[in-house]
This record gives sequence, structure tokens and C-alpha cells, in this order.
Amino acid sequence: MIPRAAAKTLARLAKGYPVVAMTGPRQSGKTTLVRSAFANKPYVSLEDPDQREFATSDPRGFLGNYPEGAVLDEVQRCPEIFSYLQRIVDERRRAGLFVLTGSQQFGLLAKISQSLAGRIGLLHLLPFSLGELKRARRAPRKIELLLFRGLYPPLYDKRHDPSLWYANYALTYLERDVRQLINVRELGTFQRFIRMCAARTGQLLNLSGLANDCGITHNTAKAWVSVLEASYIVFLLQPYYRNLNKRLVKTPKLYFYDPGLAAWLLGIQAVEQLATHSMRGALFETWVVSELLKKRYNQALPANVYFWRDRAGNEVDVLCEDGDRVSPIEIKSGQTITEDHLAGLRRWIELAGKIAVAPRLVYAGSSRYARSGVEVLPWTSFS
Repeated sequence: MIPRAAAKTLARLAKGYPVVAMTGPRQSGKTTLVRSAFANKPYVSLEDPDQREFATSDPRGFLGNYPEGAVLDEVQRCPEIFSYLQRIVDERRRAGLFVLTGSQQFGLLAKISQSLAGRIGLLHLLPFSLGELKRARRAPRKIELLLFRGLYPPLYDKRHDPSLWYANYALTYLERDVRQLINVRELGTFQRFIRMCAARTGQLLNLSGLANDCGITHNTAKAWVSVLEASYIVFLLQPYYRNLNKRLVKTPKLYFYDPGLAAWLLGIQAVEQLATHSMRGALFETWVVSELLKKRYNQALPANVYFWRDRAGNEVDVLCEDGDRVSPIEIKSGQTITEDHLAGLRRWIELAGKIAVAPRLVYAGSSRYARSGVEVLPWTSFS
């Protein structure tokens, strides 16, 4: 097992809350982590039809089998037990009693807010970060391989072939999660929709254009993006427009959580294709933004990342907010940096004034240096 950065946070939450919940995409390592961290607790998967039927029909009897608590996997499959969990933890008043996992964000969080507010510590677990792979000496040496393979744990723990693994992953996702979340009559149309989203990773979300390209309505496209968000396939990066002029873009950007899945959906079949592929820059940017999210989520902190673009075309790829200070980050997938690459950062710093700190540029090269007051970081050092 490759050690996870979230393990310490998980242990800390279990000491402070009677219930700990971990959410994240399928195959991100949730089950492996909680079973390792709570090896002394019984483990129950609610994907198992028998266990799910028992928990659904007799929640009190089901939970009564675990007086010392348990790990309940894929708990969103049985929403009936949440109110019973509330009664149990209020009666016993013990930290770390139950550990819950789930791969569907919105439904699970809704139940938590209704029944377990104030009683639960929440942690999001995404696929491996580059730092985790480096500490385990399993990190790819070339950026093209990282973008092609992605960072899902099975691709490193068991060394699956990425193309075959992603094909099975997509099929499982469609059959399990999509059918649970919405009534999709034509799964082929939804699959085409996902591929169209992959072609737009790193771009402003244009729901009308996306709907037209897929032959669906605007409202359907909006609902389906929410499905992809709920199951941790994509996230929407919001624009930053506080205390600045009003001539700013206020539409969110669409990103995939994992560049490998996006690359597979784009039809990329070999690492070599990424050297000159038109989507190389978007996939590189997708990876960098996801790394920033992983750092926050592994500490049980909310996302603090935004982007900035004005209507004149000036842009900074990522802004990281920390209190009243904002750190701008520019992302370039090439191996050579020119003065023109710093233009967006300079414009942002000019507008932001004192709140702008520590400007950085992440690129696909190998040297680390400072240029015109900007710290230039190679991709291998970004973790």
C-alpha cells in the first residue's frame, strides 16, 4: 500500500468526531485507507445486496450488530441508516465510532447535513498526488507518462494497462453511478457527453455549446454536469472577482479531477501522442489544478483555488486564496519560458496590489529559478 497524505488527517478527525466520512471518486483508495487505518473495526460494504437489504429493511437491527462501531462502505446506497446513526452517536458520545465512505458527493453530503451536522468529520480523498508517488518512489519520470496514466491507485498498485483499466472504469461508472443518480435511457448519449466534456477540460463552461454538440437540451446538459460533479469526475473552478474591476469573466471553468481519465476519453492511446497533442496544455493544466485541490482536501480543508480572466483577454490560470492574501499561479506545458508567459501574472499583480503574494509559474521543464520576481517551478517540484 502506498501511504496516503490524508492518513494523518483521518486519524485526527476520528479523535474529534463520533463519525468520520470519506468521500471521493470510485477507485481513489477510500476503502484501502479506512480499512488500514481502522483495522480493528468490522468492515461492511453496502454494495453487497444482502447487507444493503438488511440495512434498508431493519436499520436499527443492522447497526445493533456493531456496538463498538464499524466501517460502512458506500453508505450512500442506504440513506435510511443516517437518522439511526444520529441516535446511536448521541447516546454513546464516543469519538471515532463509525467510519463512512461514499463515492457520490451530493446525496451523501445532503444526508450528512440533515442528520449528522456537528457530529461528523468530512474528508475528500482524490487519486494519488505526485508527492505521494514520489515518496513511494513510484512517480513517472516523464510528464507525458503522468498525463497518460493518470493517478488512480490501481494503475500504480497493480500496474494495470491504462487503456484497458479506463475502459472498464468508464463502463462501471455508467452502469453503477449514472443509473443511480439519473434516469438515462440512452447511456450512449451520456457517454458522448462525457467525451465532449473531456474535450473541454480547462475551458470556460459553455452549456449551450455542449448541449448542441451532444444533441440534448440546455437543462439536460446542466443536470448531467451536476452528475459528473456528484461522482467526482469533474469540478467547476470558479472565477475570482473580489475587489477588482467589473469587466471580468464570471463563468466557471470545467476541469476533470484526473488527467488520465480525460486523456482516455479523448481517444489518446499512447504516451507518445501527448508530446504534440492539441490537448497537451489542457491536460497539463488539469493535472496542476487537481494537485492544488488534493493538497487542501488531504487536510480536510475546503478548496481555495480560483482563476482570473478579464474581458480584454488577460488571465491567470489559478489563484490560491489564503486569508486576505492571494497567490497567483500560471501554468505552461512547454519546456521553455519567455517574458510573454509572465504577462498575465504582471497584470494581476498590478490590479491586485497588496493582496498579491508569491507569484509562481509551473511548467513542464526541469529547472527551478526566479525570473522577473516570479518563481518558476518544474513540474517535478510542484508537489
